[in-house]
Amino acid sequence: MRHDPDPARLRTDYDGAVPGRSSFPADLPDDPVDLFAAWFADAVAAGLPEPNAMILATASAEAEPSARIVLLKGYGTDGFRFFTNHTSRKGRDLAANPRAALVFPWHPMQRQVRVSGPVHPLPEEESAAYFRTRPHGSQIGAWASRQSSVIGSREELDARFAELAARWPDPAERPDAPEVPKPPFWGGYLVVPEEIEFWQGRPDRMHDRIRYRRSPGERDGWVVERLCP
Repeated sequence: MRHDPDPARLRTDYDGAVPGRSSFPADLPDDPVDLFAAWFADAVAAGLPEPNAMILATASAEAEPSARIVLLKGYGTDGFRFFTNHTSRKGRDLAANPRAALVFPWHPMQRQVRVSGPVHPLPEEESAAYFRTRPHGSQIGAWASRQSSVIGSREELDARFAELAARWPDPAERPDAPEVPKPPFWGGYLVVPEEIEFWQGRPDRMHDRIRYRRSPGERDGWVVERLCP
């Protein structure tokens, strides 16, 4: 069977790094989150579309993997935050197997960041505080969508949204409208990094890779290693 175009013939020459020189400074920060913050700021400054988009990989209790793109909504020395429906596939996976991997694929910059570690639900008050900052339509959508469940038609989904929008009108149109409460089945998660890897594309597939690996007692809790490409 013919497949056109042939993916094996699609090639990109990674030429953004300076030849003969490491892509990373000699004085790497002790905390990988500091390097992530610098790279994330670079991605935002470069005008990348949704630089906070990240691939989230989870696995079920039976070790069946799944992956999807979600949006990073906060990060710090404690970890990386995102929000979702607890009854979605990723929510069910994390309830049974609370570990995950993240990938930030910043292709135009020839960069990638990988994060892996355990996952903890965020406190209810933190999830509620973030929910209040969401656009009104997104708040309604969180109630309307029984995420990852089968639905009969698009019309059914739209009708559910319209019914809920009538219950909780947009305050921009109705200043006296009641606040949309956070659904009890919706909230946030914190991915606590045990490893963070920074990848920079280089010519001839001789890429630069630096990995921070959690190890209490060494360099403020992190071991820093260079990996072969």
